[in-house]
Amino acid sequence: MGKNKKKTASEPLEVADSTAEQQAEHASQWSSLARYAAEFFGTFLLVLGGVGTALFAANFPSADDNQAGVGFLGVALAFGLTLVAGIAAVGHISGGHFNPAVTIGLLVAGRTDARHVPGYLLSQILGGVVATSIIALVLTGKDGAFAAAQSAGFASNGYGEGSPGGYGLASVFVIEAVLTGVFIAVILSVTAKREYVTFAPIGIGLTLTLIHLISIPVSNTSVNPARSIATAVYGGALPVSQLWVFIVAPLVGAAVAGLIVRVLGRRAVAA
Repeated sequence: MGKNKKKTASEPLEVADSTAEQQAEHASQWSSLARYAAEFFGTFLLVLGGVGTALFAANFPSADDNQAGVGFLGVALAFGLTLVAGIAAVGHISGGHFNPAVTIGLLVAGRTDARHVPGYLLSQILGGVVATSIIALVLTGKDGAFAAAQSAGFASNGYGEGSPGGYGLASVFVIEAVLTGVFIAVILSVTAKREYVTFAPIGIGLTLTLIHLISIPVSNTSVNPARSIATAVYGGALPVSQLWVFIVAPLVGAAVAGLIVRVLGRRAVAA
């Protein structure tokens, strides 16, 4: 009788119901440890791919002689492609958040289980820091490479002096909050529809690519506190002092988007 009880419109969805992909893969059968490991791996992959591209390939062989570098476009694609890969690989286990702002946005929208939130956040932060630690280790294999990356901010996010385009605090806060909100809205929409389950990783990844194309010159694009923390660890004093913006702004944008979707959107996954 209890198992057949239908949820009311005001009840938040359980984590197993939070996406069509998780429903199809019986996400309720996965342990908490498996979920946290999936979030660790996905965030690790996202930061390794995106930040690694920014540090190793954006300007190659050098900033002055960038004949083979991938530039902003390559970095934006790297973040989007690694997100697609991560969601495709382990999204059916944890929902494929890989970002504290996504977790908070889904929580506010009633689309993830609150008991898993602390474990998700910790796993995401650890995954990002392990990724930048590996990048730092690789950089030590070339004379002066690590020092040069650190003096340039280690692909960290920033405003003012820390912004690639010199944008101020207000501009950076607004773009980070708004773009995170847009990102959360897309995720909540595309994962609520079973007919989009195959397309969801691609749609979400392309949205992240677009976000990077818009905001790399402004803030070096965060929309992900775990990514910002991971780079600030190796970026020096300036990124650490400005880190609060890239924690607060994405979380504010995510919470607002989650609340709007919860109030205005559908309360059940599409059949």
